[in-house]
Amino acid sequence: MAAASPTVIERCGFELSVPVEQGRLVLGRADPACRIRVGGREARISADGHFAFGVGRDATGTIAIEVVDTAGRRQLEARPIATRRFAVQRIDGVPPAMVEPPPEIAARIARERAAIAAVRTRDDDRADFAQSFIWPVHGRISGVYGSQRIFNGIPRAPHMGLDIAAPTGTPIVAPAPGLVTFVQPDQYLNGGVVVLDHGHGVSSTFIHLHRIDVAVGDRVAAGDPVGQVGATGRTTGPHLHWGLNWFDVQLDPWPLLPPPRR
Repeated sequence: MAAASPTVIERCGFELSVPVEQGRLVLGRADPACRIRVGGREARISADGHFAFGVGRDATGTIAIEVVDTAGRRQLEARPIATRRFAVQRIDGVPPAMVEPPPEIAARIARERAAIAAVRTRDDDRADFAQSFIWPVHGRISGVYGSQRIFNGIPRAPHMGLDIAAPTGTPIVAPAPGLVTFVQPDQYLNGGVVVLDHGHGVSSTFIHLHRIDVAVGDRVAAGDPVGQVGATGRTTGPHLHWGLNWFDVQLDPWPLLPPPRR
């Protein structure tokens, strides 16, 4: 009996190195001559075969992955999405204008969010995300990804990042190589902000910075200084908020990291 011909996925060497899970940056390898679409969006493959895609916090069921080989043959897979349980975090003592901002402040917040969203549309052919990530700062974990936040008793949107508490002025370093694409020292909610693009739509956003040590266009390596921990914007104390994105999909940085230092 003749052996079965390899599938499109086999021909493309498609494989995932981490689980498909809510809030996860999923990393994989494939033949760069092939194409991959995830949930209808193209996932760029680097020259050495790395690709990545993000799974949103509230994604459920399955995620559609389409692999196209060099002959144009297609294979569609529905990968199940592992679910997570998210915490509830209550934060009191926040100034009322930070919880329910007046219309003129709400308009400013919308403009500032749009400016950050614009730089997250980049799709550079750098696979910096494929290198091992390190902790940008060491300290107490004061907030986790996905938790439902209640400010002064008022439920708000989930917390979409990792908070690391440390004294004001503590140095922050790049957790992976990247290109600085956004810097602003005084956003209303975020305070000092830096966005570091890791390629293929993957980016890190650092907020509440006391001092910023990079400029737009800077290329940094893992461990290079980015700024200092602060308490700028909406915060009850000094900490780094680190958000991770795949384009507009907000992700959890923690699964990329080694165990925290004791």
